[in-house]
This record gives sequence, C-alpha cells and structure tokens, in this order.
Amino acid sequence: MRAVVTGGAGFLGSHLCDRLLDEGWEVLALDNFITGVPANVSHLRKNKRFLLQKADVSKPLKVPGKVGYVLHFASPASPPDYLKHPIATMMAGSVGTKNALDLALAKNAKFFLASTSECYGDPEVSPQPEDYWGNVNPVGPRGVYDEAKRFSEAMTMAYHRYHGVETHIVRIFNTYGPRMRLNDGRALPNFVYQALCGNPLTIYGDGKQTRSFCYVSDLMEGIYRLMMSDERLPVNVGNPTEITILEFAERIRMQFENPPKIVFESLPEDDPKRRCPNISKAKRILKWEPEVGLDEGLKLTLAYFRAIFDKR
Repeated sequence: MRAVVTGGAGFLGSHLCDRLLDEGWEVLALDNFITGVPANVSHLRKNKRFLLQKADVSKPLKVPGKVGYVLHFASPASPPDYLKHPIATMMAGSVGTKNALDLALAKNAKFFLASTSECYGDPEVSPQPEDYWGNVNPVGPRGVYDEAKRFSEAMTMAYHRYHGVETHIVRIFNTYGPRMRLNDGRALPNFVYQALCGNPLTIYGDGKQTRSFCYVSDLMEGIYRLMMSDERLPVNVGNPTEITILEFAERIRMQFENPPKIVFESLPEDDPKRRCPNISKAKRILKWEPEVGLDEGLKLTLAYFRAIFDKR
C-alpha cells in the first residue's frame, strides 16, 4: 500500500497525502515547489510512512521499491500561476503525465489523474456533464492549462487502452480550504487577502459569471471513492450549488467588521461565464455528494487565512 503523489506539497496534493495516510497508505510526495510549499506537509515530517522529495515530473521519475498507486496532481492550477509558468504548465500536463504513467506501467500500479473542469472551457452547456466535449480556445492565454489537462486525459486513456494500465480521471471543480495560498489569483483567496489588507474586493467583469465552490474535505472523499472504483472515464467532483461571483464577494465582505468596498475591472480573456458540475455520475457510481455547506467551509477557511496573515 504505497502511493506516489506528484505535486504532493500543493494545496490539493497535501490534503491527498493526509487522506492516504489516514487510510493506511505509505506516501511518497514529489514536488518541484514551483507553486507547492514544504510547509503544507510539515505536519507529516515525523510520520514514518511519509516522505517528501524534490522532483520535476517533466523528467523521468525514478522511484525504487514497490508502488501500488501513482496519483498525478503536479501542475500550476490558478490563472496567475499558469500564466506565469506557461511552459512548465504544459510540460506537467504532457511530458509529466507520460512520465507518471510510465512509472505506473513499470511498477504495475494503478494511475489516477487530477484533471479539471477547465477541460470544458467557456461552456455552452450548464451544468457541465462528463459527456460534454467543451468549448476551449487552444491558443488563448488559458489554453496552456486547459489543453495540457485535455492532453493528460487523452494520454491517460491511451495508456489504459494500449497498455492496460488501471486508470482513473477526476475532473475537479473549484475547490477551497486551508493551505490555499493567500492572493494566489483565485476568487476566494484574492477576496480574503484584499479584505485583510483593508483593500476593496476586485471583481472582474460584472460579477454575474458563476462558480461553484467545493470544500476540500468533500473533494478528497470523492477522489478516494473514485480511486477505489472501477470507473475509467472522467468523473466530475465538485459542489453543484452555483453562485455568482458578485454574490460570493458579498458573502466574503460580511465576514468582516468593516466590510470592504467592491470595485470592478475588465474580464480576462476566455474567462468562463458559468462553471457548475453535473454530479449525477458521481452520485450514481461513487454514492458521493458534498456535505460541507459554503458558510461552514468559509468559516474554516477564513480562520486559516487569518492565522496565516497574522504570521506575515
């Protein structure tokens, strides 16, 4: 029961390491620390079943000993991160995915791909079901992430069909919780960071674009159930409760004694207007649906952000 987690020091990767260890696995976390930080797994340092190593998935992965599962979570994931590191993002999704699959093939291990709702691009269908092929601009600024993940899915299915690797693919929708980086470019940390600094909250566009926010513990439950399932095709895991960005900003504002103002700026190119998962497949196959409400999740996340901000 030994798992290799690429991107193991990232926001989601670190929570995945926690979950696997709780389930009795040994975990080797690999990360090149472009966006992940060792502090995310510092609480695991004394755990004898956990090891963190610096590694770049765009280079061949050499892991001695037996491996039962390879879980590929390595990639910049927020727009500012993948726009700052466009080539590294493409490499993580292309060569990195192949290297992780090669490791699984060599070890006769199962393989799990962390894909994304960004595969749907700026969707013309909402909520988005897994059989929707998407509306993606391959040469737009977001294409470095969107197309890298779409390639990752195709490569994963090729290894399953050609080599017989036991594979799983999750399409992750907006997720939040402790260990997100303050001001990482996504809506929640951006709003909280601005509010903590006493600045107005910045909304791009008119704020009518929608998102759905899944608390990280709910996501990990869905991921683990998918890991243990027989499903090979992509499965959406996210919270189907849709909210406009403007409404979300108002929720954040009201968490502060002196609610900050809201300012509006132009919408970035190819920013999705709607993003909401159809989770009927996850309900049917995994018997999964989210349990943590937005108010409860925000309370837990804001407590984490405030503690981090006070240490700055």
